[in-house]
Amino acid sequence: MATGKINVSVENIFPLIKKFLYSDHEIFLRELISNATDATLKLKHLTSIGEAKVDFGNPQIEVKIDKEGKKLHIIDQGIGMTEDEVKKYINELAFSGAEEFLNKYDDTAKDAGIIGHFGLGFYSSFMVAEKVEIITKSHKDEPAAHWSCDGSPNFSLKKGKKEDHGTEIILHIAEDSKEFLEENRISELLGKYNKFMPIAIKFGTKTETLPKPEGAKEEDPAPTKEVDNIINNPNPAWTKQPKDLEDTDYKAFYRELYPMQFEEPLFHIHLNVDYPFNLTGILYFPKLTNDLNIQKDRIQLYQNQVFVTDNVEGIVPEFLTMLRGVIDSPDIPLNVSRSYLQADGAVKKISSYISRKVADKLNSLFKNNREDFESKWNDIKIVIEYGMLSEEKFFDKADKFALYPTVDGSYYTFEELQEKIKDAQTDKDDKLVILYASDKEAQHSYIEAAKGKGYEVLLMDSPIIGHLMQKLETSKENISFARVDADHLDNLIKKEDTQISKLSDEEKEKLKTNLEEVIEDKKYTVQLEAMDSTASPFIITEPEFMRRMKEMQQTGGGGMFGMGGMPEMYNLIVNTNHELVGEILNTKTAKKRERLINQSIDLARLSKGLLKGEELTAFIKRSYEMVK
Repeated sequence: MATGKINVSVENIFPLIKKFLYSDHEIFLRELISNATDATLKLKHLTSIGEAKVDFGNPQIEVKIDKEGKKLHIIDQGIGMTEDEVKKYINELAFSGAEEFLNKYDDTAKDAGIIGHFGLGFYSSFMVAEKVEIITKSHKDEPAAHWSCDGSPNFSLKKGKKEDHGTEIILHIAEDSKEFLEENRISELLGKYNKFMPIAIKFGTKTETLPKPEGAKEEDPAPTKEVDNIINNPNPAWTKQPKDLEDTDYKAFYRELYPMQFEEPLFHIHLNVDYPFNLTGILYFPKLTNDLNIQKDRIQLYQNQVFVTDNVEGIVPEFLTMLRGVIDSPDIPLNVSRSYLQADGAVKKISSYISRKVADKLNSLFKNNREDFESKWNDIKIVIEYGMLSEEKFFDKADKFALYPTVDGSYYTFEELQEKIKDAQTDKDDKLVILYASDKEAQHSYIEAAKGKGYEVLLMDSPIIGHLMQKLETSKENISFARVDADHLDNLIKKEDTQISKLSDEEKEKLKTNLEEVIEDKKYTVQLEAMDSTASPFIITEPEFMRRMKEMQQTGGGGMFGMGGMPEMYNLIVNTNHELVGEILNTKTAKKRERLINQSIDLARLSKGLLKGEELTAFIKRSYEMVK
């Protein structure tokens, strides 16, 4: 049996780096500034424990463009490297200096904020550069080193000319990457990836206006001076303790995150946990529309203040991806597949924690100021309803604060609603029936009819409410939902309001025969009901089950039970106590009776939105003839 070592040809490494190391070549700047930040934070830690005998001061990372020389410089004032360290950390490809540093200073460096997880970060520079130089001087009393490589396996390493500790990376930008010599492009990348890095980042200068000197005339221009242009906020709100922040601080940070968003957030949730994982962040509830897709990808994921992505699916529960804000955690694995993320134990715990914190915050807002919570309900309900559908634990918590508004603007929790309607809205099987409208305007006549009988009608108009109703029906005992225009109201028993028909059984039979002779469309089932004489004479309803099945087909369940399109089925409810129905019954001529029936049915169809095309045209023509 033969044994040995597999040799990797180093000649093949650099082309692979240039093509495949990262899908986005722009990421090189994030990696190099992350390294510079690491170097600075390492020095901060070593000075704090007395191991580095230098003054830490207020270091900056500087990014400079030399357009004429086709060079990009990244300069830090960090720990620096000796010649031996350059050999070890730069020439040994994929060796992570940050990881070794953390292992060496395990007990004292865990809170130093060293990024560490980027491994091949430095070599990402060869994705955009044809040659890279490193000029570095260690904080130790040793000479500077100058390393240079042109993208081949060959490098040079010699003594460098640098007086102060720190590192300068010089990228000789390749011809196909000249975009990275443009100020606007670099400014864009710094704003995208490094906006909240923990070390100040300087990129050029800016003009600052100074106060006018005493005695200056009004028309005299104010003096100005050039100052460093610091492009980042090293101490963003999420890195601070909630007790140290006011509501104005949270709103200011929201504007910093979303400068083009003019509406204030409704409220915020500050995340801050260090066990069993590390996670900080701030989530904001914006005003939401009913569009579930347009809202997503507004939460930014950071790792130790380095921007990673704004696609947080798998890390944040899906129903919360419509929120905005920041999550920062060193415990989230990066640059891995979504399936790996979803299976990762730490990520699952983080997702569960975020869901619980959001539920607790919503419950607190509901308890502390219900009136304010009710005023915001329509702007946040889509998230809560989505969460109740997708997460059982969230459903259990949200059941205490989820609201069910009526068409008249009252709000009930589910428990309050059950108590409110328990004596008035039960069916023949003693099941509690919850009436609702999905469109106040289109279903206005049905709403008025229900209110006229003293029933409560909810307004449930979000795009996923049908699915939530099904979940509520299966999770709650003895309740069902019926849309106000779907099942006839007299299926409900209101004992003190029972109506007696004015027609005899013989008259009812005759009326039904007359109606069925005129109604040729077999999708209508005639039902005679004794109702208040002021209620509509003809009402068209649709069985709740059939209506829901059609809606499910329209939202993606079209192949259910092997069926194609669901058949059209309607109930034609005829109020036997209405004066018009009595006139139809007593009309002497068949022609007049047919005209009255057709006109009445078409009015009911018009109210239901079922009268269209040729039938609508014929109805209008007939109506004018009757008026004339």
